Amino acid sequence: MKIAILGHGVVGRGVDRIVTERVEGVEVSRILELPDRLTDPRMTSNFQDIVDDPEISLVVECMGGIEPAHTFIMDALSAGKSVVTSNKAVVAEHFGEFVSQANFSHAGLYIEATCGGGIPWIASILKARRIDDISSISGIMNGTTNYIVDAMVREGADFDVVLAEAQRLGYAERDPSADIDGIDVRNKTIIASSVAFDTTCTGSIPVTGIRTLTKADLDLFESRGLSVKLLGRAVQGDGRYAAAVEPVAVPLRSLEANVPSNFNLCTLVGTTVGELKFYGQGAGSLPTGNAIVQDILDFSEGRVPHYDIDTPKQYDPTLLTSDYVIRTSSYVEDSEPYAEDFEFVGGDRAFLLRGITAEKAHEAFVNVLDQDPSSFMAAIARED
Repeated sequence: MKIAILGHGVVGRGVDRIVTERVEGVEVSRILELPDRLTDPRMTSNFQDIVDDPEISLVVECMGGIEPAHTFIMDALSAGKSVVTSNKAVVAEHFGEFVSQANFSHAGLYIEATCGGGIPWIASILKARRIDDISSISGIMNGTTNYIVDAMVREGADFDVVLAEAQRLGYAERDPSADIDGIDVRNKTIIASSVAFDTTCTGSIPVTGIRTLTKADLDLFESRGLSVKLLGRAVQGDGRYAAAVEPVAVPLRSLEANVPSNFNLCTLVGTTVGELKFYGQGAGSLPTGNAIVQDILDFSEGRVPHYDIDTPKQYDPTLLTSDYVIRTSSYVEDSEPYAEDFEFVGGDRAFLLRGITAEKAHEAFVNVLDQDPSSFMAAIARED
């Protein structure tokens, strides 16, 4: 079986290496690269060379970004070629379009590597869905932010110091915005929710990151038996769903609180199976490459994932409510009930907003940030 790889960066090279060294019967016959990077006889800078090659039945997209990845994926699917992709941004934005085209062309769309790196997260959701309705998903889905929080706790270090170390180690990009502002987790939450809830989830979900997290915040929550983790969360019921990405204060004894370094932990709750958790490396060349090659092997063995998104579900933010703590030097308007003196943090006050939606909490936090850009907010996880 001959395949093509679009992009030969960190992930593309990882896929090429795993296929060449460990997979029999699969040949990487074409690699799409920029004109000034054609260092291998398999490489071409013309995508049409791949689309027009009748021997290539599978295209592996490892480019990242929205365009030209979106166009290339659609062109490949339209030509009847199946697609494996690790590109969470483009799948989150165009999931419904890709699924419709794959179904029309009788091609496969394989997206395991978009969520959770080497963790078989999408495959596990699909397997659970064969029997159960999934009522909720959640998880630590970004290794960079988990590394930062874990190091701040273990080393007693400030955010900026740990971020710089994460960048030095290659865990964080030079521009870490997608990680620390929650964009990466948003994309993964949208994709996982769409698969779990049999719908096309909207990208307009509330997203709050950890950019303003301080050691004093962590100390405050630890004094209350809590630790902060950046989580993607989504729930559904009665034809409705809600989702959010935000820091969440979880019990110190919970599995989430004890996920170390750059590891991930993803959770689903099904009707009969109950709660399932999946732990492992969530990023990196070889873990992500492994997930892509698993999809390649599924394709070669005739296993095609099916996504049932024909029944639209209403986005209803009232399904996802929590108590929220906002630490700030500014005034929190009492549009929602709150306890004025949750605790003092240095010169700031921490306010408790009770029983509000993630959407309302995010709106309140945005208003607070306008007055005090150093403010921080976290939801408080409910204890079962």
